[in-house]
Amino acid sequence: PLRNTTEVSDIEVNAKWIQNGITVAGGHGFGNGLNQLWAPHGFSVDENHQTIYIADSDNHRILE
Repeated sequence: PLRNTTEVSDIEVNAKWIQNGITVAGGHGFGNGLNQLWAPHGFSVDENHQTIYIADSDNHRILE
C-alpha cells in the first residue's frame, strides 16, 4: 500500500533534530536532471516494492 506524507503540527518549540539521513533524491541543486528536483511537493512510499515516488511539480514529473 502507498503511504502519503502527513503534516506534523505538534512539534515542541525546543525540539532538537539529529541529522543522520541519506539523500535519496535531489541534492544537486535545482534543475531538470535525474539527480535534481525543481519543486518537490510531496512523496509516497510503496512499502511492498520498497519504492519512493516524488512529485516534482515544476518539472511536471513524478520520479520513482
